[in-house]
Order: sequence, then structure tokens, then C-alpha cells
Amino acid sequence: MKHPTPTATDRHSRDASTALSLSLPADTVLYLLLPAHAGQFDVSLAQAGILLAANRLVRIAGYSWVARLYASRGDRFICTLAVLASSCCALGYATLSGFWALLAMRLLWGLSYAALNLSTQTLATSNLAGAAHRTGRSRAIIASGPMLALPAGAWLAELSGPRTIFFILAALALCALPSARRLPPQEHTEVAPAPVRRLQRPGSLDAWSFMEGLTLDGLFVIGLSLVAQDALPAWALLGAGVVLALRYLSEILLSPLGGRIADRLGAERMLVVLSLVTATALVGFGAGWLWSCALAIVILRALQLPLLAPIVARRHPGPERIRALAARSVWRDIGAGVGPLIAGLVLPGTPALLVYGVAALLLSLAALACLRSGR
Repeated sequence: MKHPTPTATDRHSRDASTALSLSLPADTVLYLLLPAHAGQFDVSLAQAGILLAANRLVRIAGYSWVARLYASRGDRFICTLAVLASSCCALGYATLSGFWALLAMRLLWGLSYAALNLSTQTLATSNLAGAAHRTGRSRAIIASGPMLALPAGAWLAELSGPRTIFFILAALALCALPSARRLPPQEHTEVAPAPVRRLQRPGSLDAWSFMEGLTLDGLFVIGLSLVAQDALPAWALLGAGVVLALRYLSEILLSPLGGRIADRLGAERMLVVLSLVTATALVGFGAGWLWSCALAIVILRALQLPLLAPIVARRHPGPERIRALAARSVWRDIGAGVGPLIAGLVLPGTPALLVYGVAALLLSLAALACLRSGR
């Protein structure tokens, strides 16, 4: 397939990011509301935890299938399908009750997110000129939807219960259809279907993706939620929504900056430096400097988000690029799924400094391995 011009690449990346931004809020708001209102969804708290993890688990198993469908049918088809499925999932959260009905919605959303996420990364890196900056801008667009929806969802849930907001979010997802229909229809014919292979030993980028998901999307988020709950007992739901919204706001403000700097200084070098600084902030977070280190981690995470896709695109410039991007997403999902489980098991009875210190050490080693393998 002929590489698009920079202008076309920017336009396609923007449309794919907009589609994901409008489809994502139903998922992020469910993370906020389901644990607090599990009884109104007719599930237990333990079942709520399984439901919130189910979309990641199905992506781990289904990314290769999604990648093959994406390669054979193209961005327009798969993103249109994913947007329609996302709207159905939001409508399901508004109307369905019980574990199995909601589980079906979570599995469907997991595959829909995999398709939209793969499209945004592939289109942002389809032209290597300015790929990091374009990826950062993509992350900012994607984050805008959840950032606005989280406080609104928390506020509306206090007024009318946890279901009403999902009717609104189902309509919001449908607003993504024009963006999805503007995407290029061409198949990615240069990407042959991947053969079925046994689980292979992870490479350096796999290890870093796993550790980033485990530490920043798992251990840190759970720890921060506990802090917010203790600090704001009377406004726990709204406070948690604001904290999560600030996380997305940092992506809007800082991910384009991180991508622009990476284009000038090199994504690999920046990944290592930011990971080492993040590890230091994690140690401080565990040592008790909660809010200052939490703010630092949120900022550093936003700066790191646009780095991985350009690195993968440069190391896999040919037909392997789409499969390589999908593989990194799988490892991040594994880490982000394991992180909350580890946090639930070890944080109640283990010193936080030990937990976050070990996580910081492993993140640092994974980042240094990426630099060594890049050379």
C-alpha cells in the first residue's frame, strides 16, 4: 500500500482518534460507577471486578484476530463496526442487569477497543515523518472524551442514579460514525495473516509495555484511588471522577509536547529518561509523598504515551508493523490486568514503599533494556 502524504496521514489519524474519543467514555465511566453501584447492576463487588477486567482479558486473546480482520478489511470497515458495537455496549450498561449480560457487553467492548486502538496507532505511524508528534496529538484527542465524561458521569449519577448517563454515552458513541466513515477504505494488503504461534519469550519492548501497564495503569491507579477515598470520604465518587479526569487532562496538554520532543531528541532516549524519573516518583509515592509524586507520575505518564508506537514503527518498518503494534498492546493489557490483582493482594499487608520500590526497579530495568536493544 502506498504511504499517504503527511497531510492525509494527519487527517486520517485525527479521524480515527476522534472515533475512539467518542466511543471510550462509556468504558471509563463504567470503571467509576460500577464498583460504587454494583447492587444496582445486580452484580456483587467481586463480579464487578471481573467485569471491569474482562475487556482487557478478551483483548489479550483476541488482538491477533482483530489485527487480521483489520488488515483484510481496512480502517473504515473495522472502525465503523467498532463504533456501532461501542454504542450497543453503552446501551447495554444502561438497560441490562446481571453478570452474564454485562459480561457479553464487556467482551464486545474489548474487541471494539482493540480495533479502534489499533487503527489510531497504525494511522499515526503510517508516515514516519512526525510520527511521535502525531501520536501525541492522537492521545490528546482520545483523552478529551473521557476527561469530560467522568465528572459529568459522577455528577449525574448523584442526581439520577448510575444508569442515565449511559443512554447519553450511547448517543455520543454514534456521533463517531462520521469520523469512522471518513477513514481510508483500503485494505492493508501488505500485512499477511499471522501464523498461529506459541507464546514467545517477550522482547524488551514487550517487557516495558508490561511494566508500564502494571505500574502506571495498575498499581498506581489503585493506590491513588485509595488515597482519594481516604482524603475525600464525603465526596468519594465525585473526587475519584475528578482525579481520573485530571489524568486524561494531562494527556491532552502534555502528550503532543512529549511527541514533539521525541521527534527531536529520539523516542528511545526519551523513553528511558522518563521511565527512570517515573521510577523515582513511584518510590516517593510509596514513601508517603502522595500528592506531589502522584502529580509527577500523571505528568510523566502523559509524556510517555506517544513514545512506544513510533519506536515500534521504526523497528518494524515493513509488513510486521501492524502485528508488532498489536503485540505491544497485548503486553500492556496483561500488565494493566495483573496490576490491580497484585495491588489487591499485597497493598493491604505490605509496606507501600516496598511494593512501589520493587515496581520502580523493574520499570527501570525494562526501560534500560529497550535502549540496549535499540542500539
